[in-house]
Amino acid sequence: MARQKGALKYVGTLGDVRHFKIKGQEGYFAGMVGGPTGDQVLTAPEFERTRENMNEFGACAKAGKAVRTGLSQLMKQMADSQVTGRLTSIMKKINLEDQTEARGYRKIEITSQRNYLKGFEFDKNISFNGIFNAPFSVTHGTDRETGDLVVPAFNPANLVNAPSGATHFRLLTALSVVSDFEYNATTNSYDPMDAALNEVNNIQYSGYLDLYSPVPVTTVTATLPNGALPSANTSVLQCIGIEFYQQVGANYYLFASGNCLKVEDVF
Repeated sequence: MARQKGALKYVGTLGDVRHFKIKGQEGYFAGMVGGPTGDQVLTAPEFERTRENMNEFGACAKAGKAVRTGLSQLMKQMADSQVTGRLTSIMKKINLEDQTEARGYRKIEITSQRNYLKGFEFDKNISFNGIFNAPFSVTHGTDRETGDLVVPAFNPANLVNAPSGATHFRLLTALSVVSDFEYNATTNSYDPMDAALNEVNNIQYSGYLDLYSPVPVTTVTATLPNGALPSANTSVLQCIGIEFYQQVGANYYLFASGNCLKVEDVF
């Protein structure tokens, strides 16, 4: 049944025309009612390719969710509304690289295609390097269980593009493990190849740094919890980010804008 949204705008079906919204886009869209039934898609031989695509797409969405879940503490203030689709798209590119399995059952082997995730900005409208212009470096331990963000002394007044009203900022580094995914014929679904390590994470922050005073050498170190050591079927995302605050008395209040997070390395 159609539902009126205003004088002329509505969503739903009217006759042979359906009207709908698309997330992230302005205005209303229309299309003809029709197409195959759900049973046809799931059983008819002519939709075999569709079923293959659906199976792998669902797996790519699951792998993208593993990235977001591992960094869920940061998603609300760091990610844009389309981050889910953008991560799924990257996982699909990784999925297409697998030449060992039949179509519809190809792996999502992140360990062999890590470059696809390097440099990923969780908010496509805010670049970390556009906000934070001071020199920095990232390193990680030989066992991949630790990661450092090292920033030499600098003057933030010249090298940090802060939102109006901010008085302080914090730098962060985050480690998050994401497993490769493969099709499991027993469960009839894609599962992480190392479920115990998948989504294991640690996020560490610098202290509150004054936007109007020189900042000394700053090192932020994240270590995977409980002695976790990444396995051959897992990759570690090392992310770096910045958050802005306004100091009022002894309290620091997080800004809703200007914060950003980036995948700086994958190992």
